[in-house]
Amino acid sequence: MYNVVGIRFKKAGKIYYFDPGEHPIRKNDYVIVETARGIEYGKAVTDNKQVNENDVVLPLKKVVRIADQKDQLNVEENKQAATEAYEICCEKIIEHQLDMKLVDVEYTFDRNKIIFYFTAEGRIDFRDLVKDLAAVFRTRIELRQIGVRDEAKMLGGIGPCGRMLCCSTFLGDFEPVSIKMAKDQNLSLNPTKISGLCGRLMCCLKYENDEYEAAKAELPDVGDRIKTPNGPGKVVGLNILERIIQVDLVGQERMLEFTLEEIKNGSATSVSAPE
Repeated sequence: MYNVVGIRFKKAGKIYYFDPGEHPIRKNDYVIVETARGIEYGKAVTDNKQVNENDVVLPLKKVVRIADQKDQLNVEENKQAATEAYEICCEKIIEHQLDMKLVDVEYTFDRNKIIFYFTAEGRIDFRDLVKDLAAVFRTRIELRQIGVRDEAKMLGGIGPCGRMLCCSTFLGDFEPVSIKMAKDQNLSLNPTKISGLCGRLMCCLKYENDEYEAAKAELPDVGDRIKTPNGPGKVVGLNILERIIQVDLVGQERMLEFTLEEIKNGSATSVSAPE
């Protein structure tokens, strides 16, 4: 077991574990830590806790210290400098006639590097741009190409549901989303209705997917012939979440609804529908 504290560097960003050492760190404290890209300023999102070896990446980096007011001022200055760097970079992109869109600019806490995040349709030869930026800022320059989902996460916005985007408020990592999830949930397959601001399938399709898969495993398929307490019939509809089965009873010219429990208690058996 390892004693760790969870640190997040961006809102809705991924949580990384660090060794708190002797520092009395509590949730919502701001700390200074050493990372692979240098000294960084982050927020503790957990109290000190014990985790298994399988849950951490060894060796654990240590928390340098708890952040003070001077560190917070430094962060604000970095944000202001990043805003100015954004404007300069946009001008340089136009000057070099590069087919790329600048999304965000970030200074590392110790100002040893500036990271420019951008989107583009394909590969971009930005070597001359990097040289110009290095001449202006006189520090290490990194241009990082990101996808449209990452762009939406950084910029934020309001989704079709009227709420702030999940990715920019609480989703730490993106999970794979497929069109099959929309089909399983009987949603419209119109791309404009199941796509988010990023143009990709909405992340929320994943939220209830496990429940739908579990329900579908228990329920018969539409078209199956089953036995019901009122006689044999053909499944013509399903209410998956409520486990309700609509059955067209054979020879009775009527359709009834049965719960999954009623079908089970009636010794229902499911067979494939005839071709």
